[in-house]
Order: sequence, then C-alpha cells, then structure tokens
Amino acid sequence: MSSDMEVTQSLLNMNVVGSSLELISPGNVTEDADLKLLSRWRIGGKCKWLIQPTSIEQVSAIVTFLNKNKVPYIVIGDGSNLLFDSKGLDAVVIKIGRNLSKYSVTGNRVVSEAGVWVPKLARNIARSDLGGIQHTIGIPGTLGGLTCMNGGSQRRGIGDNIIYVTAVMSDGKVVQFNNEECLFDYRESVFQRNGAIIVEVVMEFPSYRYSDSRKEMIDIMRSRRTRFPLKLPNCGSVFVSNPKMYEVIGPPGKAIETCGLKGLSLGGAKISEAHANFIVNVNNATSDDVLGLISLAKETVFKSTNFNMETEVRFVTYDAQIKQAGT
Repeated sequence: MSSDMEVTQSLLNMNVVGSSLELISPGNVTEDADLKLLSRWRIGGKCKWLIQPTSIEQVSAIVTFLNKNKVPYIVIGDGSNLLFDSKGLDAVVIKIGRNLSKYSVTGNRVVSEAGVWVPKLARNIARSDLGGIQHTIGIPGTLGGLTCMNGGSQRRGIGDNIIYVTAVMSDGKVVQFNNEECLFDYRESVFQRNGAIIVEVVMEFPSYRYSDSRKEMIDIMRSRRTRFPLKLPNCGSVFVSNPKMYEVIGPPGKAIETCGLKGLSLGGAKISEAHANFIVNVNNATSDDVLGLISLAKETVFKSTNFNMETEVRFVTYDAQIKQAGT
C-alpha cells in the first residue's frame, strides 16, 4: 500500500491536481509559476501550481480538495512578508489577490474581500470621510495579510477597527470570527496559528474629514520615501518592534545600526544603508543570503542588548513549511 507521501507525489506527477484545480477555478491556474514574481523580495524558485480563486466558494472547494487528497499548499496575499526558498516550493500556492478584492462602504461600515490592495482601500475609505485607516497607507500588501498580522504603522493595528473576519477553515468550512475571537495583539492574531484563510473583513471607522486624512497620508508617504529603500526589492520591516526593547534601546533598525551592521552585505542581499530594519535584494539574492543576514542581525543584537528580535518575515520552505525567518 502506498504511503501518504507516495500518494501525494503521484498526484503531483500526474497533473491530477492541476486539472482538478482548473475545474474549480477555470482560467485561474498556472503550472510552474515563478515565485520571484509573487515575492516583494523577488526571490524564490518555482511552485507546482498557482491558483487565484475568484470567490469564497472557490476557496472552500480548493481547500477541501487539497486536504482530501493530502496535497500540500500555502496561502498568500501579496507576498510582502514572505521569503520563498530559492529551491522552489513543492506545493500549491493559493493566492488571495485581485480576484478577491471587491469592497463597499456604507455609512461607517466597510465590507471588503481579503485580496484588496491596502493603500487603495485606505485612500477610498478616507475619501468616504472616515478616519483611523490612514496609518496603513504605506503598507504594501493585501487586507488579508494585514489582518492576519494585525498590521499597521505608528504602533497601531488594523484589528482596532475590525468587527468580523470571515475565514475558510482547513476542512473547507466558512466560519465568522468576531473581534474578540480574532485574539488581536501587537502584530499578532489567531489566524497565524489556526490555519484559517481570511476571505472577507468587516470594519468600522469613525467619521473624519477627508482633507485631514489626506494631509496625514501625504505626510506618512513623504516620510516613507525619505527613510525607506523603496527602489530596491525588499519585504518592508524585517524585525518586529518589541515594546520593551523600544523603551530601552529603540526600534530594531536603530539596534542593528548601533551594532555596526548597517550596509553589511551577504551574497546578493544587503542590510539597507537607508534603514537598517530593511534587507534589500541588490544582486540576485538567494533565500540563504537573506536568512544569513537575519541570523547575523539577531545574534549580534542579542549579544549587545540581551533582547531577542523576532521577525515579521515568514520563510516558506521547499516542503511548504512556513516558519519565522531566522529560527
């Protein structure tokens, strides 16, 4: 009798998976997709299949099929906080992106699919004379990823404005989580641990003049342009800002710079000279190059400060394991 691994490998080799996914979401399946094109770092090999569903029902059907047949898969949004293995990915990638990006604004309430581009959503919420979303204007990612990470800037998180999150569980069931059940904390949520796929988010924002929001967002973007290395491929901030470390040492970028690592290169990757909490791809960097710099920064800062920096970045291994980079 074949083992589960042999069954899975047989499915992959015979392209049964690809044809089945095509039936679920016609025209939205790509074989041997280049992960570099899905990564803000422009790093990665190829995956078996990429599928970009167009409805919550399709997401449910895809997950049900893959789990039933024990086919490994990962779920991504814009890929802004992911580092793919340069060897590739022996799995299916489910991308929640443009095909799931509809949203509506009614009064103070916003209902949005998870694949919407965050800066676009922020601008349009602000144009509806609502406030509290301005801090996300410079975050290059999708709403699903933002929600999963409880992302934001200026030490704020999107979880403050979330009422409900609709997610597809690993068994294909569609479940709604209220704010309390989401277990939002600083850059954390239950969705980092329960394997659910965020497909829709319901939010509420207070009334706020668009002219004021616009000024705030312009200021945020101006600050980002002057402080961050926006012209080279990167994932944004590599390390999470630890509130306790912040009080004593400052943010991760300052700690890394104080340790003399700003501008350090390894292979094609480099700790940015513009901001030390950014690692940039300067010359066809590999995943090993980036992981090496992350480990070096963690070890050096810990020896100097006794604070262990955790990464916002998640490393996607060849066998579809997603883990905190540098661990």
